[in-house]
Amino acid sequence: MNLRRNHLPAIAGAKAGFSATTAYRFETDPRLPSEKQARRERRRADPLADVWDNEVVPMLKAAPGRRPIAVFEELCRRHPDLSAATRRTLERRIRAWRAVNGPDREVIFRQEHPPGRMGLSDFTEVADLSVTIAGQILDCRLYHFRLPFSGFEHAHVVLGGESFVALAEGLQNALWTLGGVPEQHRTDSLSAAFRNLDAEAKEDLTKRYEALCAHYGMTPTRNNLGVSHENGSIESAHGHLKRALADALMLRASRDFEDLPAWRGFVDEIVGRGNARNARRIDQERAALKELPDRKTADYEEVHVDVTSSSAFTLRKVFYSVPSRLIGHRLRVHLYDDRLEGFQGATPLFTLRRGRPQPNGKHGHVVDYRHVIHSLRRKPMALLNLVYRDQLFPRRAFALAFDALLAGLGERPACRAMVGILALAHERACEAELALALQAALDDGALPDLAALIERFRPKDAALPVVVVTLPSLALYDEIATSVGEAA
Repeated sequence: MNLRRNHLPAIAGAKAGFSATTAYRFETDPRLPSEKQARRERRRADPLADVWDNEVVPMLKAAPGRRPIAVFEELCRRHPDLSAATRRTLERRIRAWRAVNGPDREVIFRQEHPPGRMGLSDFTEVADLSVTIAGQILDCRLYHFRLPFSGFEHAHVVLGGESFVALAEGLQNALWTLGGVPEQHRTDSLSAAFRNLDAEAKEDLTKRYEALCAHYGMTPTRNNLGVSHENGSIESAHGHLKRALADALMLRASRDFEDLPAWRGFVDEIVGRGNARNARRIDQERAALKELPDRKTADYEEVHVDVTSSSAFTLRKVFYSVPSRLIGHRLRVHLYDDRLEGFQGATPLFTLRRGRPQPNGKHGHVVDYRHVIHSLRRKPMALLNLVYRDQLFPRRAFALAFDALLAGLGERPACRAMVGILALAHERACEAELALALQAALDDGALPDLAALIERFRPKDAALPVVVVTLPSLALYDEIATSVGEAA
């Protein structure tokens, strides 16, 4: 058309690569071919013509959040002859109607994260990974810390639920691994940590959390309750981390770990790989972080307990055994996520694995047979109906052996024999080897023989070494004294 301004139609068409006929056709009708096509009409009758305005639209207006499948099921109930093939048509029609007539939806505002400004914390479930420790399913979750600017991450395996102790331990480990402190610390509403707490306990937890942030010079912030996308910079990272762990577990070809430190080391290695990929941005953000304080602050909860005549104390619905010499004493206990540390004044006494109540609400038990075996030897029948008998046995082979002894010998001989076996394990420090011997006897269909086991694990007789002492002659001392006198 630009060429037509200065040339005849045939010449302008030739210069543009058109034939003269086409040039004269554009001259008389300049519309494009797409504009000349007739509008495509419906090829079949509208299956929703009778119900759309009278039934579907009123339902959408009355309940804007109703799913299309729910609308379709209601239509099928009202009109049994409605074809199943109409579902997709209905979904497209509802989507188009909501784009024009639907309610306003919440808008997500993308944020910029300058370096060193914010760190985010959250907990995430990892039950889908099906990790086991020595063959036993591990009930755990991950504490996850992340810097949104550089992508620095830190993950800490948490055995209990979401608590201040787990948050304090994980956060401090993350900051000291990072080597600096951001200006702000963002969490969710911490509703799980506050659950089942009275008003006074909630206030105390809030003060401790604020004191933790103040120790590091961070400003604590929280997103609104139930609005997870406000913490989106870490919520989305949960999925990436868990998928990386799942892939690494498949490559490992086993989800079983020897102990908890092995599983924690595995998680640290996977997280470390991600940090290595972001090393340049992490180094850039480290320059904008504040310095760490001189030391960590408390990442435990301190409580006081009284040791009862059962050589134990109860804490958070868990029964813990301790050495019997502590009966009657009041102890100071540092409660961590995975352990307890006991003190008499400032003197450390013991470290115990932290237990959890049973799912049905009953008390849990953390019992060490070494704490009570000396009294149990004097009262072997106490083993029969002991409240924590199943937890007293250090390994499954001991429990199976006691069941076999009860069935084969009766109550009194079985209790005496089992207490003797436990005492042997304690005195000879042969718990693992003794468990193998017990299991071997049970596999052979025989009962454990206490006398034979004592003989097997008794100290080996060793011949005393022959020491030959050659005494020097007494005349030698006279010679030494004479030589010393002459030298003087």
